[in-house]
This record gives sequence, structure tokens and C-alpha cells, in this order.
Amino acid sequence: MVHAVMDSPIGPLTLVGANGTLTGLYMAAHRYAPASFGDRDDDAFPDAVAQLTDYFAGTRTTFDLELAPKGTPFQHEVWAALREVPYGETTTYGELAATIGRPTASRAVGHANGHNPISIVVPCHRVVGTSGSLTGYGGGLPRKRFLLALESGAPALL
Repeated sequence: MVHAVMDSPIGPLTLVGANGTLTGLYMAAHRYAPASFGDRDDDAFPDAVAQLTDYFAGTRTTFDLELAPKGTPFQHEVWAALREVPYGETTTYGELAATIGRPTASRAVGHANGHNPISIVVPCHRVVGTSGSLTGYGGGLPRKRFLLALESGAPALL
């Protein structure tokens, strides 16, 4: 396991994985980050760094990266559904639960969403409360606000 750190408009991002495959992407003070990321090698994930750089520049709307997040089958189901939420759009926990065929599981979906280990690439920031309000985010609400504003084309400050 190795990690790389890259600069971004929302602060340093730590990319974690092995053999070029991402198992995690964490922001500073990320709520559920692991205690250790392995050895540091800032050259370990060149494709991820390039794609994230393009994303923050506003020239990339999807990611094409090898991912291997660790989680339960249910979490993987939720994370796969998150990857289907289009750039610049949002969904709610209830809508996401219905999408995966479990319309009464919005709380469990919220829990899986909150434990997403590959932020931004698996766009958990695109999930909002039923009223459209910004609910929790592992990287903090200011970062969530920034990412949603970036995707909507609106200027945002952290």
C-alpha cells in the first residue's frame, strides 16, 4: 500500500492504493480516513492526479480510473449508484435508495455514502437532503459546497 499527496483547490488530497489502483482518496481532516496510508510515493498515481487536475480545472466531468474500495456488498452497491449520478446534478438519499431497489433504506444509504473511501471520483458530494439542503460530508460542508459549485459552473469560495 502506498499513498501520494496532491494539491487541489480544496486542500491536499491523499490518494491511497497499490499498483496504480485507488482504494482511497481523502481530504485533510477526512472523517473516516484510515490511521495509516502506507509509504509515500507522489508518483504512484499519475492518471488519478492528471484526471483530478482536469476535474478541478473544469475540463473533466467523469473519471476513468481503476478503483478497489474496501466495503460491504451493500456499500459497493451504493458506491456504484453514486458513480451514475451525473456531473452537475444532485440526488437525495431516498432517491439513491430507490435507485438500488431499496426504497426504505435511505438511512443505510446515507451511512454507506458517508463511508465512501474514494471521495470526488465516487461523487458522494452529489447527495443532498430531501429539501435540497447540504447534509454531512466526510471532507466538511465547505468542501462539499465548493465541489457542487464547481460542477454547476458557479464560483465558490472555501
